[in-house]
Amino acid sequence: MTPRPPATATPPPIVGLRREREVLTVALATGRHVVIEGPPGTGKSTLLRSIARDAHQDVVFVEGNAELTPARLIGAFDPSQVLVDGYQPASFVDGPLLTAMRGGGLLYLEELNRVPEETLNVLITVLTEGEIAVPRLGTVHAGARFRLIAAMNPFDAIGTARVSQAIADRMCRVVLGYQDEPSERLITSSVSGLDGRVVELAVALTRATREHRDVRMGSSVRGAIDLALVLTGLGELRGESPLGRETARDAAYAALSGRIRIADGVDRTPESVIDELLDRFWPADEPEPVNPDDDADGPGKADGLPPPAAGFQPRQRPGREQAGRTQGRQQLAARHEHFEEVSPELGELDAEAFDAVLAQDPEAAAALLADLAVATDVQLRAAARRLAGRVFIQLGKVGPAKARGTRRLGPARNGEGDLDLDRTLDRWDPGLSGRPAPEDLVTRSWTAHRRAICLVVDMSGSMQGLAVALAAVAASGVVLAAEEGGSKLEPAVLAFSAGVKVLQPQGVRRPPEDLIAELVALRGHGTTDLAAGLREASTQLAGAVADERMVVLLSDCLHTAGDDPMTALGGIDRLHVLCPLPDAGAEAAAAALAARGGGISQPVRRLAEVGPALTRVLG
Repeated sequence: MTPRPPATATPPPIVGLRREREVLTVALATGRHVVIEGPPGTGKSTLLRSIARDAHQDVVFVEGNAELTPARLIGAFDPSQVLVDGYQPASFVDGPLLTAMRGGGLLYLEELNRVPEETLNVLITVLTEGEIAVPRLGTVHAGARFRLIAAMNPFDAIGTARVSQAIADRMCRVVLGYQDEPSERLITSSVSGLDGRVVELAVALTRATREHRDVRMGSSVRGAIDLALVLTGLGELRGESPLGRETARDAAYAALSGRIRIADGVDRTPESVIDELLDRFWPADEPEPVNPDDDADGPGKADGLPPPAAGFQPRQRPGREQAGRTQGRQQLAARHEHFEEVSPELGELDAEAFDAVLAQDPEAAAALLADLAVATDVQLRAAARRLAGRVFIQLGKVGPAKARGTRRLGPARNGEGDLDLDRTLDRWDPGLSGRPAPEDLVTRSWTAHRRAICLVVDMSGSMQGLAVALAAVAASGVVLAAEEGGSKLEPAVLAFSAGVKVLQPQGVRRPPEDLIAELVALRGHGTTDLAAGLREASTQLAGAVADERMVVLLSDCLHTAGDDPMTALGGIDRLHVLCPLPDAGAEAAAAALAARGGGISQPVRRLAEVGPALTRVLG
């Protein structure tokens, strides 16, 4: 393999990465070997080419994979030449490693953590001593400017393995991450030659794929570049001015679907994720992508990505914040003043600091914990969900009444209680026997009024922070009320947004901590189908042996999809509504729905109001 000189064509732009570029430049200048780690499309190759071009060094590229053997990396004797001349140096064909060593160039080894371990072991002496002993050829010494630059994806990506400590200990490590949205828009514009709304939409959609709950790996900025070019080209081919939404959909399928990797165990397609994201940024009834400067309200609830510095975002009702699929540390710090106290470092959650905030300001602490449960930081997110299961269960013990149910005087056939003479005479036929038989006797006693409960929680885009915390505490209260009241009918727990998720089926008991931890981890998206949630609640209650089938709904009752929820109350004897953080419209809608369901509506704006509200609806 011959050295590849630095490109003479106009190179791709280096946007950002100033600190990484400085570290890599100094590491190479001081004789260090470096591994660059980061997901695809973060600029690893572009950064290296730029540095090599500035240093006027040759770069020898080699692709790392399972078929890269030591012989392919080092080189080998040409069999035909060996037959003629024997094992002479002239008969040896250098591989990429020896080519770079002899020429004092940069060996760029891509996909380091996909290379077999026996091949990587060849590099140990090279990295340490700057030389390699090749059988029948002798020792080859590296030129003074020889460096190994390796690139790899995060070790937990599919098909990768951990690099041995022997290799890792001999190399510096530079980690690259995805750049911020303005930088990605600049990259997309520079490469594609486009600008304006096409670029903004392309970047917003691409970034959204990385944060979707059902996606294991989203698209890099390459997807945004392709999307901008394909969308513009399709529009020109179809003669569209302005561009149509269906054209944007076709272009997004082509540019993004192959770059999206769905999470294991999730039964959906990349195209369905793209449809969902496109609905956020370009609602079906909008003539063009949503402009964040517009003031008009759209048809859906607040949902989706947190508002970017510029670009596209879903419309939202006044007074409603937007809920992201995940939230980065900068977002969390901007939204919660105690964030840095509770999580001073990446991946860290200080439980003692959180307890201090909880004692000082329960609402702020609960809202912070709910948002930490969907943090982008994986370790922080997991710790927050574990803590949420404990904290919200504790808060749920404060006020709810025990769901003992009411008792009423009714007929009994077991001989207990007082004789009901009228009913006994009605059953007994004197012509058949001279005296009533035991089975003819009817007595009256106090019996329990059995009640089956289904908790239905709205987890659409408008639910975040304190709203999620209020829902979690209320769910804890309902579950604990059933347990403390000795009820054998475990309540069903559902969560809904565009679809419905059964967290706990009717009559099945899950550990309350696990149930609440899963509840706070949910965030809805798209439209809100309230009728679907109520119909699933009716289905859950249908199998319960009970005198009354009750639904406790936590929602603002502002549906944006499906049937009118007023038509979905069949099989529900009583519907109570707890309306978290309501505005005037939500409070009116909740009151109307509760009245139709024969129940009451109770607004809840603070944690202290959850207990009394549950006491009222469950008492």
